[in-house]
Amino acid sequence: MLNFLKNVGGFARIEFWASTTLFVFFLFFFVTEARDASAMATVPNKVEFEKVNVPFSFYRNYFFPVVSLYLCMYAAFMFLNFIVIPRVMKREAIISNLLLLALTVLALGAAFFIGNTYLKAYAYAGANSAKVNLKLFHDGFSFTFKLLLLFFIYTAIKYTGMYVMSKMDAIHRRYPFFRREAVAAAMIWLVTVLLLRIAGTDMEFLLAWMVMIPYSILFYSFAFHKVIPAAFGRKRPLLTYLLWSALIIALAFFPLFLLVLFILVEWKGGENMAFNISAFNTMFQAFVTVPVTWLLYKRQQKGDEEVTVLKKELRQSTASIEFLRSQINPHFLFNALNTLYGTAIQENADRTSEGIQKLGDMMRFMLQENMQEKIPLSREIDYLENYIALQRLRTDSNPNVAIQTSIDSRENMLQIAPMLLIPFVENAFKHGISFREPTHIKVKLEIKDKTLYFGVFNSKHIRHHTDPEKDKSGIGLENVSQRLKLLYPNRHELIIRDTPSEFFIHLTIQLA
Repeated sequence: MLNFLKNVGGFARIEFWASTTLFVFFLFFFVTEARDASAMATVPNKVEFEKVNVPFSFYRNYFFPVVSLYLCMYAAFMFLNFIVIPRVMKREAIISNLLLLALTVLALGAAFFIGNTYLKAYAYAGANSAKVNLKLFHDGFSFTFKLLLLFFIYTAIKYTGMYVMSKMDAIHRRYPFFRREAVAAAMIWLVTVLLLRIAGTDMEFLLAWMVMIPYSILFYSFAFHKVIPAAFGRKRPLLTYLLWSALIIALAFFPLFLLVLFILVEWKGGENMAFNISAFNTMFQAFVTVPVTWLLYKRQQKGDEEVTVLKKELRQSTASIEFLRSQINPHFLFNALNTLYGTAIQENADRTSEGIQKLGDMMRFMLQENMQEKIPLSREIDYLENYIALQRLRTDSNPNVAIQTSIDSRENMLQIAPMLLIPFVENAFKHGISFREPTHIKVKLEIKDKTLYFGVFNSKHIRHHTDPEKDKSGIGLENVSQRLKLLYPNRHELIIRDTPSEFFIHLTIQLA
């Protein structure tokens, strides 16, 4: 449960904007209505003021108190819902947050008490002020505790729903009938029923909403799991689905009618209301739920087909790569390199034999360890040193080229993703070497407290117009930058400085 609570940020953003939007809409319509002269004459509490001959001010005794109270409720909801309750659920400073909860309730109760002294100022006419204050205080805190109870119900619905959603994959595997969309709809339905009840919605509409939405959710789940898959086994799946759906909806009409009638057994005109609700439910299911369920199923089916095609293409690509890899016979390559290495030693070609040995080590690394997710850092350093040694073989004879290295190759147990460091060194030799001008390349690698510090510095030269690499930038550095973001998010820092005469990179990676 606690692990799940750490990942509710997406829903919290939706909840924040939904509640803020509702609040803004309320203010907009309330202010718009307040500007209407007829609305000023028909405010709810004006009659009470007139009965006791107490002067009534629209703004002082109605507009500003109501707006202030709704602002207080909005602020209290935001504070409790997004700060206090999440901390309590995560068991962070429980006592302090419960104290904040109590203080918020006290502040909201005080706000209702003060607001009522303006909204119900008529109660003070010819009455004992202390008794009126006590009555308004009681009313204010009674309403506050009712709101608090509704808030706790809302919170229980929300966190229960989100917890179920977090376990939905396992639930769906065990009970295919339960679908993520149905659970989300049920959660939203419970919240809307609560809000409609708070708003004092008309009984007929509230009852219709309480009956219609659960039926829609059940129909959607059953149709997704049973009806539509079975319909696709017939010649005309859409027609079959529509006929079966019509039968299911028709069979549900009379049981729903009896259910609503039982609820409204003591309600005047209950039979007519029950019939109207059942009839409206039938129309809603037939013209909304049935087609929407079909469209959602087709959309999922299309998505599944696209995933299947992608998986097939991926398998083909993987097979092609494996086939190409198999064409490069490692035994043949290493045997050939060993033969050349032995020949070079016999001919006293020390530099050639050294180069062949370094190249063999690099090829073994690329064919074997490069395919692993993580490798020992020491092996990455070996590859790096072999590459630099090969480059020295072709540059040592030129006095214009200066290569300096300071590589900490101490034995350690650290792991690193393969081929992360070499692209920076390759880039330095590719763009920093000139046999006609003074050239310098510096490579430094240091390990401190399980953190790798890696720097590469090289000079830059204007390429000759005949150089085939003149206008090629390559994708090596861009590729390794993306890999770093994926493999070491928030655990690395890459600094690149590029000027007309020099290029410098400094990379820091927290390896543990």
